[in-house]
Amino acid sequence: MTIDPNLLDDLEWRGLLAHTTDRDALRDALSGGSVRFYVGFDPTAPSLHMGNLVQILTARRLQLAGHTPYALVGGATGMIGDPKDSGERTLNSLDTVKEWVANVRRQIEPFLSFEGENAATMVDNYDWTASLSTIDFLRDIGKHFPVNRMLARETVRRRLESGISYTEFSYVLLQSMDFLNLYRDHGVTLQHGGSDQWGNITGGVELIRRAAAGHAHAFATPLITKGDGTKYGKTEGGALWLDPQMMSPYAFFQFWLNVEDSQVVEMLKIFTFLDRDEIEELARQTEEKPFLRAGQKALAEHVTTLVHGAEETAQVQAAAAALFGGGDLGGLSPATLGAALREAGSTSVSGELPSYVDLMVETGLAKSRGDARRTIADGGAYLNNQRVEDAELVPSSSDLVGGSWLVLRRGKKTFAGVEVTPI
Repeated sequence: MTIDPNLLDDLEWRGLLAHTTDRDALRDALSGGSVRFYVGFDPTAPSLHMGNLVQILTARRLQLAGHTPYALVGGATGMIGDPKDSGERTLNSLDTVKEWVANVRRQIEPFLSFEGENAATMVDNYDWTASLSTIDFLRDIGKHFPVNRMLARETVRRRLESGISYTEFSYVLLQSMDFLNLYRDHGVTLQHGGSDQWGNITGGVELIRRAAAGHAHAFATPLITKGDGTKYGKTEGGALWLDPQMMSPYAFFQFWLNVEDSQVVEMLKIFTFLDRDEIEELARQTEEKPFLRAGQKALAEHVTTLVHGAEETAQVQAAAAALFGGGDLGGLSPATLGAALREAGSTSVSGELPSYVDLMVETGLAKSRGDARRTIADGGAYLNNQRVEDAELVPSSSDLVGGSWLVLRRGKKTFAGVEVTPI
């Protein structure tokens, strides 16, 4: 097995080291042989999201460098959830958590190799937590956590005035116990996660020292923020979900394509496996010719391919080209076409189709019927990429693309969809 001695330098260059335990000791460990490491994912939603993707790809980087991953799905910790900045989490039922655990496992599996010398292992902390008695938990785990240090944790301090339940207050014990269990039973000596988890991660390092007289390592990646410094949320409209049912591959692709110039290099380093020379060349192109959006195009293609596959990415790219008049709308899959039009803005009609002029007004492509007629007269109106010259045109069922769609466009860049549904 070949160990990449430059792994830590690469992680640092990519901006993936927000915090580490002793840096020299970590470097020695990662260059001295295959390290068994783990990263955890709590099923607190039906899908993983952008922040989780950072950890999945970081785990893949470590595995490609010769190290051995343990991907932990939190069937137990997911019943509680890590404390939020404000307010208690809603506790989900066991059946819901089990369903989400299965979703998380399916989303992680394609990114790691489960064969070979450093094959990945998937574990669920419910397996060693469910049967643990309260007495044993308090004696074996709780005794190693001074309350004053738990109160000093940032997530706890933020919640002290508004209130925090003992359940969420104790979350750090459960996550730390995971690290201890994997250390004892599997020889895992490294954990990584997001910087918002640093207190929980170092809690596990300390527990291994106190309870097992062992030595472990850890590092945390920075949180990914928008250009204005705010977090990407997990609520509807703010999250970048990995599940194509929760966020279409088209919308996913468009997110990366629209990354700001000031962020694109950072995103390329974190979310792609392009090497340093390739990224620096894209950085140069972005700086010299930002209008070409070379960095964004590479970013969107690479990340969408990683998450949704090359075939889906090709469909998305074809849809984007076709909707702007550069391809065949009829060659798109109905699912991709529908997702793209809903993302751009669409309306639905049933029964007898209105005139093209009325549809332009209804979709917002024209402010009024008069505005629509002027657009047609000026040659700027299109139906399914064909210029509309007749202001009295009424589309028919033979015009439907993908079985149920009309694609309207004004000029080169503004389009909308009309979904025609049966009565």
